Amino acid sequence: MRRTRFAPSPTGSLHVGNALSAVASRSLGDWSLLRIDDTDPARNVPGGEEALLRDLEWLGLAWDEGPVRQSERRERQLEAGAPFGERFDGVTLVREDGSPTYHLASVVDDVDFGITHVVRGNDHRPNEALHRRLIEALGATPPEFVHHGLILGEDGKKLSKRAEGATVAQLREAGIPAEAVRAYLEELGVPRHDVHYDLPRIRRLATDAIGELSDEELTARVHAPVELAPALRGARDLNEARDFAASILEPEQAAVDAPETLERFRELLVRANGSADPKALLRELKAVGGNLRALRLALTGRERGPELWTVIAALPTDELLRRTER
Repeated sequence: MRRTRFAPSPTGSLHVGNALSAVASRSLGDWSLLRIDDTDPARNVPGGEEALLRDLEWLGLAWDEGPVRQSERRERQLEAGAPFGERFDGVTLVREDGSPTYHLASVVDDVDFGITHVVRGNDHRPNEALHRRLIEALGATPPEFVHHGLILGEDGKKLSKRAEGATVAQLREAGIPAEAVRAYLEELGVPRHDVHYDLPRIRRLATDAIGELSDEELTARVHAPVELAPALRGARDLNEARDFAASILEPEQAAVDAPETLERFRELLVRANGSADPKALLRELKAVGGNLRALRLALTGRERGPELWTVIAALPTDELLRRTER
């Protein structure tokens, strides 16, 4: 059985590179542990653990055990490392305040939880030899270390957390569905070499993900009535879908100077007696020179938005008449 662990530090929302490690680790492991590496108080931030837990849940990643906090296992780590003293092979294992460093805490926990595969970025590769020696000195068999390439920014350096879309929280706030982010990370897999961050690819996957959501799931995510689902299908992200819903449910006021178009539209609605085919209605209106831009303004107060037929389909006849008479 392959036993893996994902061990982030509680420093806030997950960097997409760390999220890549999380997805790869969970995919590789038959059993997986979530461990919070909080041995360095200087790096921990208030609310950092809560933020990363929210990100992992949003991505749909579940764990067989955890979260386990390294700080709560301090006595066990110091006990296991006692034979080495404060240093091992010239590397500090115990700080001046008596707390274990990352190296000691990490290997003791890996041994105690029976970790067989460690999945992490190439920036951890320099630690592999030391960790192997430490684990062997503890009388255990080292795990298989699986290092993957880093995600790079446009400058060819490791993607900065300040870059657009560099954290899971940023992507969520931008309206990218979790399914799109997860799909992108799964596409990357366990890259042997560094890869450049492809935010346009994530945006394309976002459009696909929205298209694959059921009507009920899509409208629930944007807090809109299920009747609006067809109007939301063309949105590129969930934020745009929310804007589409707002344009239908809460139209802005706009001056519309196209009385003939609006009058003809009302005539067609009344003639249909509540059973109008929105697409056919628009074709007929366009055939007589109707100004569809003006009709959109009358119905939504905006020049752009969801397909016009979906707006008509989403609203009852009396509301359509009211907005064009307003």
